[in-house]
Amino acid sequence: MVTAFILINTERKRVQETAEALHKIKGITEVYSVAGQYDLVAIIRVKSNEDVAGLVTGNLLKMEGIQRTETLMAFASYSQYDLERLFSVGQDS
Repeated sequence: MVTAFILINTERKRVQETAEALHKIKGITEVYSVAGQYDLVAIIRVKSNEDVAGLVTGNLLKMEGIQRTETLMAFASYSQYDLERLFSVGQDS
């Protein structure tokens, strides 16, 4: 499983609308409205790096309201939650 964090700047009046649209995209598991330099953070969990690339270039870059993105690819997880196990239920390895 590949995890990526997409840092997103949106048009001011479209933050909530953009967050709701992002949340409907398959592969985006969470969307957060945040304070600071960015408006939203979307978490992507997919099978491959190619899936991340397709999601970002095929969906996010074409969405109305998104002005800029920055993609951070996760190398390792240091979490109290076993998300890999939860997200792999029913998937073939």
